[in-house]
Amino acid sequence: MDTPRINLHLVSDATGETLNSIARATTVQFEHAQIIHHRWSLVRTRFQLHRVLEGIEHEPGPVLSTLVDRALRTELETTCVRLNLRIVNVLDPVLDVLQDCIGERATARPGRQYVLNADYFQRIDAMHYVLQHDDGQAHPGLAEADVVLVGVSRSSKTPTCFYLANRGIKAANVPLVPNLPEPEGLAGVQCPVIGLTLAAEALIDIRRHRLRLIGGGAQTGPVRQDSTDYVDEDAVKAELLWARRLCTRYGWPVIDVTRRSIEETAATVLQLIEAWHARRTKAAEAAPPG
Repeated sequence: MDTPRINLHLVSDATGETLNSIARATTVQFEHAQIIHHRWSLVRTRFQLHRVLEGIEHEPGPVLSTLVDRALRTELETTCVRLNLRIVNVLDPVLDVLQDCIGERATARPGRQYVLNADYFQRIDAMHYVLQHDDGQAHPGLAEADVVLVGVSRSSKTPTCFYLANRGIKAANVPLVPNLPEPEGLAGVQCPVIGLTLAAEALIDIRRHRLRLIGGGAQTGPVRQDSTDYVDEDAVKAELLWARRLCTRYGWPVIDVTRRSIEETAATVLQLIEAWHARRTKAAEAAPPG
């Protein structure tokens, strides 16, 4: 059977992240198709749109759009009708629901989600915080954290923290290292502490890859450091068991990231943060006054 091949055009008046997310979430469901993505971002003038229309006509295929300017939308839709192409304005169903519920027409201003408002500066502040508190740095600053991630080396703490920072979350990460004193300051932090763990085999593969990069990248075959505890199977299993027991002793929830993407791990962290705050609120409400 021939593999179907289609061109998918993503037309946005902003950065295109919304369409990219929708395209990723939907196209992966088709295992036997070759889908070529054509990304057209920051389309805000007729001149810019004409470049898009030329591209669509040259390589026809369905169109997903988030254009909010009525004139640009009309011209894009007219071209798609002429070329007999399907077009979906992906924001319309949600906007229609909100307009009906709120009783107000949506403003047609492109890129409003990217204005330099308080949320934007909160994300920038969170990014700076992650940089300053990566891998156990600046322990006194843990008091400002929204969440602290703990785990053994190479358990995806840092990339998860950066992803959370893009959501405005100040995330610190602290490594758990056997045979060293327990990390300072964690017992008294006024935020959730969450452990990250993964299967020993997956961790060893990640660490071996890391050692190859440090050693020059071109190396093949067994890595010299296989004999060290860093990648020794028994030592790694003992390290993971010790870290999990430490989290259990302090009551810190643990997320197994073995088969999770960074996005899935971060989503679970956000759920645990919400649950932590809900418990705190409930406990405060139940406490006797005074």
